[in-house]
Amino acid sequence: MIPVETLILFLITTLVVFLSPGPAAIAVTAEAASNGFKKSTFVILGIATANVVFFILSATGIVTLILASYTLFSIIKWIGVAYLLYLGLSAIFGQSGPLSVITDKKTEINAYKIFFKGFVLEISNPKALLYFSALLPQFIDISNPIIPQLIILCLMAIVLDFFCYSLYGYLGSKSRGKFIKPQVIKVINRSAGAMLIFAGIKMASVGR
Repeated sequence: MIPVETLILFLITTLVVFLSPGPAAIAVTAEAASNGFKKSTFVILGIATANVVFFILSATGIVTLILASYTLFSIIKWIGVAYLLYLGLSAIFGQSGPLSVITDKKTEINAYKIFFKGFVLEISNPKALLYFSALLPQFIDISNPIIPQLIILCLMAIVLDFFCYSLYGYLGSKSRGKFIKPQVIKVINRSAGAMLIFAGIKMASVGR
């Protein structure tokens, strides 16, 4: 059984990390603003699924192998960098960018595409990989059964994922349905694009 003090520390640490603005938060906010809060939950589900994968990899020690391999780590990192730059440039130079006004209510948004967007954003983020590989060992007591501890921490991480990113989704959805001038949308899109590009550049500087 994990001590209550350890659980509280894990909760606070993970909460702060998940609430910190980043590519995933931008993606959730933009999706909620464009297509509503319900659709943004698919982005959140993709992010949470990627974090579960990181959790499993960390628990099985595979993350250690990835971090030890310069090639594997570089592949993951540069995929993430390329995807962030693509999203950023699309937001700046695209017709609508991440924030758009949906006028055709019959238009069906592909939930799988939205889920994939969130999953790729998170799974290709080396900072998330480093975070979980560094985090888990600090909260595991090897003198007690490890599997139950991992299950508890993983469930907590999933709950925090949905809680934190749902806040961003809620904020994004508040702008939906309100009249926003095209000039304002353009500024928001370019700002979001610049933030994504900045995140990509910062991600490129992450070392093992």
